Amino acid sequence: MAPPDEGERARLAERRAELKDRYVKPIAERPATNGRGIHHAALICSDVEQTIRFYDGLLGFPLVELTENRDYPGSSHFFFDLGNSTLLGFFDFPGLGLQPAEERIGTVQHIAIGVPPDKHAELRAKLDAEGIPYDGPQRGIPESIYLRDPDGIGIELLSDELMYFGGAYLDR
Repeated sequence: MAPPDEGERARLAERRAELKDRYVKPIAERPATNGRGIHHAALICSDVEQTIRFYDGLLGFPLVELTENRDYPGSSHFFFDLGNSTLLGFFDFPGLGLQPAEERIGTVQHIAIGVPPDKHAELRAKLDAEGIPYDGPQRGIPESIYLRDPDGIGIELLSDELMYFGGAYLDR
């Protein structure tokens, strides 16, 4: 499928502007959120150890729990510490014959994980040393490293501060 042509892009931009005007409130008028943050995202992996080696061993997000999934006997449920009291969780579902995910409506396109600038540089050097492909800095986006985990899940390592996007703080 081809990206939208110029006319369609203009129509989509106009629609985004309408939605932004209608729903994005100035900070002084914005109600407080009911949330405290994401406790954890729960994803599915094909191989527990491979996933641990990637997130803990390569990216440096410590494994903090590994237990049986309470909803599916025999399945593992495990968590990595992403800092700031947030977790990235995984399940495996042995015996279900699950197929690899495709990018489609309703799926996760990528998960952006904030990392301090010094760790961002260290991770980039580590990826280079390991020969692991990534995108971002090469396209003129120095604050982002986009890569895929062993199951193809999109991960962005982002050196921007939390609640900072597009050159502005979204909470100030």
